[in-house]
Amino acid sequence: MPESRKITLAKYAGFCYGVKRAVETVEKLKQENPEKKVCVLGELIHNNDVIKSLADHGVKTIETLPDSGEGYCVIRTHGQSPDVFEQIENAGFIPYDLTCPDVKKVQQKAIELVQNGYYLIIVGKEEHPEVVAIKANALQYGQKVIVATNIEQLKNFEEKLKENKKIGVVVQTTQMLSTLNPVVEFLTSVSKELIIYNTICPSTSRRQKEAEEMAKENDLMIVVGSKNSANTTHLADIAKKITNTIHIESEKELAQYKDIIDKTKKIGITAGASTPQNIIDKVIEELNK
Repeated sequence: MPESRKITLAKYAGFCYGVKRAVETVEKLKQENPEKKVCVLGELIHNNDVIKSLADHGVKTIETLPDSGEGYCVIRTHGQSPDVFEQIENAGFIPYDLTCPDVKKVQQKAIELVQNGYYLIIVGKEEHPEVVAIKANALQYGQKVIVATNIEQLKNFEEKLKENKKIGVVVQTTQMLSTLNPVVEFLTSVSKELIIYNTICPSTSRRQKEAEEMAKENDLMIVVGSKNSANTTHLADIAKKITNTIHIESEKELAQYKDIIDKTKKIGITAGASTPQNIIDKVIEELNK
């Protein structure tokens, strides 16, 4: 390690409020109900270590809801469609809703827009579980709902949007502002009335801004977190545009980048909202060896 190497950890690295709340609540739920089965529909958060730890404590992750069951079925931070809540109850489970409060707000804004006659645009990735749930909640009240991440996707609906005149926008909580801005600019040209709810969560915004600032000050950025995590990959994307950046899930991957790390004097570290503190600590420990 170079004598003068400086390693800086982001202030907003690791668990966000919603993730911390979800993990702690599930652990407490199992502790207080040792005799009851507790399962989570889908990964509670995008982190294999956390999922394994929960399994070790008797909290099972299921990808598909069985026809019948018992005990608690936890709704993860991304939320779920009303149909899934109903299916959980019909199967015999007790639903336990741990949808992130910020995601709940997006769902509510989406519903209000559709109810008030706006053509709803959800800025986000169509297949992301959070977006799937937002869309499903809005579709209960009207069919004018589009999911898009760029202008090209929206142009397919340009005539319909012009006909409707009233357009409302909500955003996947982990999206980037740089994705939202061009969409808003395009919609301004096709709508008579435009309502935009910037529902990118405050934690995501702070994290992204900090990653950008750190990338300008460091020769290498290390982003720690799951490759399946939207907010983590966005941090890597932001940093890559500015400086040399590597995205790892744990300290074990650092060996692959030994040549780059050995030559670097200023290293910045940030981590996604689903990355536990102990993994961040192990990365720093490995870099200091």
